[in-house]
Amino acid sequence: MAILSRMISAFAPIFLVLSPITSYTDQILAIHRTRTSAGFSLDIPLIMLSASILKIFYWPGARYDLALLVQAAIMLAVQSVLLKVALDNRPGWRGGGGDLPLREEKAGMRPWGFWRWRGQRLYWQFLLLLTLLLLTLHLLLAPSPTTAAGYTSLLGALGLTIEATLPLPQMAANYRSRSCKGFRFSVLANWLFGDAMKMGFFFLSDAGKVPWAFKACGCFQAACDVGLGVQYWLYGEGAEGGDVRLRGI
Repeated sequence: MAILSRMISAFAPIFLVLSPITSYTDQILAIHRTRTSAGFSLDIPLIMLSASILKIFYWPGARYDLALLVQAAIMLAVQSVLLKVALDNRPGWRGGGGDLPLREEKAGMRPWGFWRWRGQRLYWQFLLLLTLLLLTLHLLLAPSPTTAAGYTSLLGALGLTIEATLPLPQMAANYRSRSCKGFRFSVLANWLFGDAMKMGFFFLSDAGKVPWAFKACGCFQAACDVGLGVQYWLYGEGAEGGDVRLRGI
């Protein structure tokens, strides 16, 4: 056990830092190559971008392991590229149309068409406003240690809870269309392998190195990733319902 713990402590941080690149490069290239993001849930970039921003602002107060901070920064960059490529290759989008939400089925409607806007500008404006809001709150609350501590805990819980829901939109999309077409198996494989590495790193690291929130949310996300793997086994990559999955989430 001691040898295994040392190996995980040595290699897990490297894997965690590189995991955004290894997990999503194939998905980005596949969308770019096929010129369509049908079947890929746009909520994946939404979840990971929001969670990464929250985790970056969480670090000054929590001072968690540096590898996890670097991972969040790299994930922010990679997910920005993925969002751009996915938006550029949405079915039925032609690069214009203003900021009105895309036409959706009634069951999939969201308030104000959130994250289903036709133009790209509002996606980036939302991310910028989220960053500016957190920066403002950080500067206002930092002088008060008691308030700052509570705010830090809230940021961590919120960011990690959002990240833990990552597989859910894709699972819902797959269930509706009874197919996993458009979602790369390489992403799923990296998620599952990453879960194994994270669990080892979280629970075998020295006490206090990884906050409990990382562990709890990591366990939930790992369980959801296993569920997504079951879907891949059941549904495969059948061609049925590609556009519905993107519209209906």
